[in-house]
Amino acid sequence: MAESPEGRAGFSEREFYLREFRGRTLAIIVSRAEFADPLAPVLAELAGAGARAIVIAREARILELLQTQPVLRASDPRLEGNVWRALHESPLIGIVVARAEDFGDHARELARKLGVFKLVWLDPDGGIRTKSGERLAFVHRAELAELLAEPRRLQSTQRLRLWREIADMLDAGLPAINVCAPEGLGDELFTYAGSGTLFTRERYVTVRPLGVDDFDAAHDLLRRGVDEGYLAPRDAADVDALLAAGFGAFVEGRDLAGIGSLLPSLDGQGAEVAGLYTLTRFLGEGVGFSLVAHALAEAEQRALSYVFACTVSERVGSFFERNGFRAVPQDEIPAAKWRDYDPERRDRLRCYRRELAPASSASQGSVA
Repeated sequence: MAESPEGRAGFSEREFYLREFRGRTLAIIVSRAEFADPLAPVLAELAGAGARAIVIAREARILELLQTQPVLRASDPRLEGNVWRALHESPLIGIVVARAEDFGDHARELARKLGVFKLVWLDPDGGIRTKSGERLAFVHRAELAELLAEPRRLQSTQRLRLWREIADMLDAGLPAINVCAPEGLGDELFTYAGSGTLFTRERYVTVRPLGVDDFDAAHDLLRRGVDEGYLAPRDAADVDALLAAGFGAFVEGRDLAGIGSLLPSLDGQGAEVAGLYTLTRFLGEGVGFSLVAHALAEAEQRALSYVFACTVSERVGSFFERNGFRAVPQDEIPAAKWRDYDPERRDRLRCYRRELAPASSASQGSVA
């Protein structure tokens, strides 16, 4: 008999991301031979998970160190077809760029031609940082344009050429580009927090109901929220209820950036926005607001009278107030909420409620 998710130690962020890479092709730009040592184990892990990797190297020696087979030339007039055929024979191939003096330009054009779903640029200084030293983990094209227009906001202007290269790559059609230090590549690809910067073309967040294939990652976020003290511990049955009623915010259609649930109250008139948790990496993308907007739209579709939320965090409480909720005493929350609730946590709990406008007769009778 299979173990339950709670009893299975195997699931991790790494497992989730490796599963996402299965059957997909990413390209990694490597400009220095010393990057080979930290890169090799990540490539092996990707291959073991069923992913395919193309190493674009400045010199053939890098590819020899990584033991990529076969090694193709960027100048090959039939490059796309040969890459396609080579990837059927080996999950790890190499391409050497002959004109090393224009390496960045050629690597960009090469990645665009191949149409990989993700490009990784290894740089010893890692991702982009602000003047205060804060790493920006997620930057879309419009934000990058603002940073390039005001380079004083950046920690260093010496890397402007790289950021312009990244902007050009996004403009050329690449959907996602990661920039990180070689030793942080595993964390950048296989963890929620990352180690560098993920650049994307658009600020693109979609919210949809969770499917069973999303449950592993969503369950991991719930555990993270409990460990950080934002979410209340729940037993297996309550976790299952959260997941069944859950919805997730996905960036670029792939990365699960946040979760939430809308749990109906026993009075049949309202529902609780529960299990709301967003990843720090995607703060600034409006993930939390998108999740709450989805919950409110769903509640209105169900013709509910109100929604409520509870939190021990003052910051989260302020977030709910910015979303039109008002702080209320606990007796304005359905009594069933407090059944078997931890008294110590309840003493610290802040409660919020938002009344919903009744659905109009026009909207109730409209069918497209």
